[in-house]
Amino acid sequence: MSVQQALQRVAEPFRDALSLGAGPSVRVKDRGALTGQIDRLARVAALGAQPDASLARWLIRSAAADLGIYPASIDPLYRARGRGDTRIDFTVPAMNLRALAYHSARAVFRAARAEQAKAIIFEIARSEMGYTAQRPTEYSSSVLAAAIAEGHTGPVFIQGDHFQVSPKRFADNAVKEVEAVRRLIGDALEAGFFNIDIDTSTLVDLGQKTLPAQQALNFNLCAELSLEVRRLEPKGVTVSIGGEIGEVGGRNSTEEELRTFMDGFQRAFSQLRPGSPGLSKISIQTGTSHGGVVLPDGSIAQVKVDFDTLRKLSDVARKSYGLGGAVQHGASTLPERAFTRFAEATACEVHLATNFQTMVFDRLPDDVRREMYAYLDKNFAGERKGDMTDEQFYYKVRKNAIGPFKQTLWDLPTAVLGKVGQAWEEQFRLLFQRLGVVGTQAEVGRHIPKTVVRPSLGDYLKGTGLETDVRDLAD
Repeated sequence: MSVQQALQRVAEPFRDALSLGAGPSVRVKDRGALTGQIDRLARVAALGAQPDASLARWLIRSAAADLGIYPASIDPLYRARGRGDTRIDFTVPAMNLRALAYHSARAVFRAARAEQAKAIIFEIARSEMGYTAQRPTEYSSSVLAAAIAEGHTGPVFIQGDHFQVSPKRFADNAVKEVEAVRRLIGDALEAGFFNIDIDTSTLVDLGQKTLPAQQALNFNLCAELSLEVRRLEPKGVTVSIGGEIGEVGGRNSTEEELRTFMDGFQRAFSQLRPGSPGLSKISIQTGTSHGGVVLPDGSIAQVKVDFDTLRKLSDVARKSYGLGGAVQHGASTLPERAFTRFAEATACEVHLATNFQTMVFDRLPDDVRREMYAYLDKNFAGERKGDMTDEQFYYKVRKNAIGPFKQTLWDLPTAVLGKVGQAWEEQFRLLFQRLGVVGTQAEVGRHIPKTVVRPSLGDYLKGTGLETDVRDLAD
C-alpha cells in the first residue's frame, strides 16, 4: 500500500471534517464536525497499529495548524522576563501528563480557557516516555487533539522535560548514551517539542575539590547538546532550552554553583555557536524530590522548599544572565497553599506531575486497580525493599503500569473518565490561580510570534515501514 492510499484510508472516517490536498496537506472543512470526531482520531493516534497511528498523529497536527493551533517556543517570553519587559509575578506550570494524556490535556485547556491562562507548558520526560509508552509524536498529538476538542487557538508550549544523561550508561559507554539523547532531541523537535530541558546535572562530580571541576562535565555537555538543538530547530523558531545545576533530590543549590555553571556554559557554547542564543532558564534544587516521600501509611511527608534560595537564584539568573529565572522541580506533592509562594519568589517555571497521576489511581475501579497492582507485583518485585509497606511499594512503582495498561485506561467507563476529568480541571484551575498565570494570554500574545511549522509526513512515518515511499511527496 502506498503512503497516499494509507493516508486516505485513515482519513476516510473523518471526510466530513477533513480534506486532503496535494503535498500532502490537510484542510479542516468543518471545525464542528472535527470537534465531534476528534476523540476517535486521538484514539487511533494513541492506540492504533502502525502506520495508522503515525498517520493519525500527522493528521492531528496538520489539522491543528489549519485551525491556528501550533507548537511554539516560550523562549521569547522568558527573554522578556530577563530584560524586565514583562511581568515576573507569575510562575509557568509545566505539567507532565503521564496517564491519559489526551483526556488530561482537555482538562488543562478547559481550565486555561476559564482563567485566560496561556503561559502554560505540557511536558514529558525521557524516563516517562519509556514507562508510559508515549513517544514524542504521540504525546504532542494528544495535546494538540485536546486543543482542537476544547476550542483552543494560538500557541501550545510542548516541552521535553529532563532530557537526561544516565550516569550509569554514560560510564559504560559515553558516546552511545549522548547519541541517544541527541536522537531524542531530533525526534522531539520533529514532533513539535520547541521547549527542551537538557539535564546533564547527573554528571556533576561533587568529589572534585572546586566548583568549576565539579560542574565542568555538566556545563560542557549541556553546551554540546544545546548546539544540537540549535542545529536542528526549525527556521523561524528559537527553541527554549533549559539547563540544570543540581540533581533534584540532592542538596540545595547555591549562587556560586549557578554562576559557575552559567559562566562555564556560556563560554563553551559561544565557542561552539558564536552569537547564538543559549539557555532561557535554569533548574535548581531547593529541597524537593520527584514524587515526594511516601510514609508507611501511604501519606506524603511534608516537604520544606527553600523559597529564599529560589528567589535569590531567580534574581541572579535574570539580572546577571538574562534568563527567565529559576525553575522548580518536584513540587506537585506540596500543600496547595504553598503554590502562591513560587510566584512570590519570581520562579519562572514549576514542574508538576505526581499528583495528576495520583488523581487517576485514586479514582480507578477496584478491579482495574487490582489488575494493575498484580502486574506490578509480578514485574517489579525487585523494587520492593524489605521494610516497605504495600502503600509505599505501589506508590513508588505504579507509574510503570501506565504504559502496559494504556488501552485499559482509555476504555474506562465514561462516568469514571468524567470524574477524573472534573477533578483534574478543578486542580488545574486552582494551580493557575495560585501560580499567577491567570490572564497571561496578554503576555503570550505580546511576546510569542505566530510561527507555524508544518509537520513533515516523512518524519512521522519513520520506522513504520512506509517511510521509504514518501520520496515522491512534497512536504
